[in-house]
Amino acid sequence: MKDAVLESRPILERFRLDGKVALVTGGGQGIGRAFCHALADAGARVAVVDMAREAAEAVAGELAARKAESLAVVVDVTNPDHRRQMVETVLRRWGTLTISVNNAGMGNWCDAEKVTPEDWGRIMRLNLDAVFFCAQEEARVMVKTGYGKIINTASMSGHIVNTPQNQVAYNTSKAGIIHMTRTLAAEWAARGIRMNSISPGYTRTALVENLLATPEGKSMLGRWLPMIPMNRMAEVTDLQGAVVYLASEASDYMTGHDMVIDGGYCVW
Repeated sequence: MKDAVLESRPILERFRLDGKVALVTGGGQGIGRAFCHALADAGARVAVVDMAREAAEAVAGELAARKAESLAVVVDVTNPDHRRQMVETVLRRWGTLTISVNNAGMGNWCDAEKVTPEDWGRIMRLNLDAVFFCAQEEARVMVKTGYGKIINTASMSGHIVNTPQNQVAYNTSKAGIIHMTRTLAAEWAARGIRMNSISPGYTRTALVENLLATPEGKSMLGRWLPMIPMNRMAEVTDLQGAVVYLASEASDYMTGHDMVIDGGYCVW
């Protein structure tokens, strides 16, 4: 019988991403930026995808300064032509696509009775529709090589109902990502694609910091922290290990999983 332990590569080597090509949507700031840095530090060539040119180029420059191969790609992921161009740009530059992180998204706080069709549609187009259609474009490349990792950013809000803020559209979109990820994982497993999601809890980003600086935000934070067993928000660096694991050979037998990283919020 084969001895898998003795015949496999050393475990830390299996976390390396040397020779891999990754793209990260929403890579110009916050969690997406942290994901770009993590993948690059592990050895991947990284396309920083964002609709804000200055942000994408800034992060690509940060990666280049750390001796990583990088590329800034400016697209609106809600636009079908842009999604195709995103993948084509990566293929023209590096000839393949191994890892995709569909991270771009947005949130809003709104009482349910005040949500308009426009509000609902805007959230769903970016948070759910674009994630599926980006994955579709990425999978079309990966099935040709018989291997690929697709990682979607969901949220603990796809598992629980947040309080005290009301955010029905956001919660629904993130729950949709989790189940869509499971469904596609089952469909594409036999074709070599592993598909998983990451569900962050409350995470400190520049956008969240600006929100928390308001009176309403300070009140929210006072309600959130006692509900987190670790009694703090996540830093974006708390999420980096998960994306490297899911992108690497070390997770080759994992698909259809949602990795919740929330400081214990969902266990209570």
